[in-house]
Amino acid sequence: MRIGVLTSGGDAPGMNAAIRAVTRKAIYHGLEVVGIQRGFWGLLNESYRELNLGSVADIIQRGGTLLQTSRSEEFKTPEGQQKALEFLQKIGVTGLVVIGGDGSFKGAQALYEQGLNTVGVPGTIDNDIWGSERTIGFDTAVNTVTDAINKLRDTATAHERIYVVEVMGRHSGAIALMAGLAGGAETILLPEVPLDYEAVCSKLQRGIARGKRHSILLVAEGVASGAEVAENIRCILNMEVRVTVLGHLQRGGTPTAFDRVLASTMGAEAVDVLRRGEGGKVVVWQHGGPRVLDFSETEGQPIPFQKHLYELAKILSI
Repeated sequence: MRIGVLTSGGDAPGMNAAIRAVTRKAIYHGLEVVGIQRGFWGLLNESYRELNLGSVADIIQRGGTLLQTSRSEEFKTPEGQQKALEFLQKIGVTGLVVIGGDGSFKGAQALYEQGLNTVGVPGTIDNDIWGSERTIGFDTAVNTVTDAINKLRDTATAHERIYVVEVMGRHSGAIALMAGLAGGAETILLPEVPLDYEAVCSKLQRGIARGKRHSILLVAEGVASGAEVAENIRCILNMEVRVTVLGHLQRGGTPTAFDRVLASTMGAEAVDVLRRGEGGKVVVWQHGGPRVLDFSETEGQPIPFQKHLYELAKILSI
C-alpha cells in the first residue's frame, strides 16, 4: 500500500510534526509514503517526493511545512480533480492524508467522492473545525499573541498609552479570546459579539477614572481593522491610540509541546484509518484524544462560541 500526504491552505505550526507522524507510522506498518508538494497544486503539476525515515528527521520542532503549501483554483474544477486522480493512480497512491482547514477538507472530500480514500487532519491556527476541540497550530498561535501582549504592555505602561492589537480570525475569534484572556487584555473584540464603540470607550473611561493609564485592546480581524478601531476610539475619547498588527507572525515559530503531541497523535490516527480501508474521514480531538468523524459531520457546522470564557475575560478586566 502506498499513501500520500499533503499540506494545504494556510500553514500552521505543527504541520511538520503531523507529516513526520504520518510518514513514520506508515513505514512502521510497511507502507510507502509520498509527500505531495505545494498542496493540491502539486497534484496537478506532478510535484512530489518519496518520504522515508530520514526525510522527516529533525522537523518536529520546525514551524511551517516541509512540503510547502498553496491554494489552487484549478483543483476546484471537475477537470482539475480528475487530473489529480489520474496522477495519484499513475504513482500508485491509494490513500491520501490532507492536513489543513475546512477548505482543504472540501478538496479531500471531492477526491473521496470520486473513489480515493482520503483523511483530513485539522491544521489551522483558527481552531475552527467543528467537532475538534483543538486544531494543529492554535496553541502555538495563542502563545505567540500572548507573548506579544506581554511585550506591548511593557511599553504601553511606560508611555501611558492605549494599544489596539489586531490578530487573525475572520470568522472565528478563538485566537483573540484565548490570548486576550491569557494576556489580561482590557477589551476583546470578536466576530461573535456585536461591536459597540460606546461600550468600549466607556470601559476605557472607567479605567482612566480609577487611575489606569494604559490599556490593551485585542481585535480579531473579522470585526474590523486595528486602524479602524483605533480611529473610532480617538474620535470619541480624543486620546492617542497606537496600533499593532501581528499578521502572519502568528503563523510562524516553533510549535508548542501541545501542538507537537496533537499533530503526532492525529497524523498517526490518520494512517490507521487508511490502513482499515476507510476514507471520507476527519481525525478530530475530543476529550484528550483522537476521534474519527465523517467529512459530512464537520462540514458547514457553526463553531461553538465559548461565551463563558468571554464573560470571564470581561469580569477579570474590570
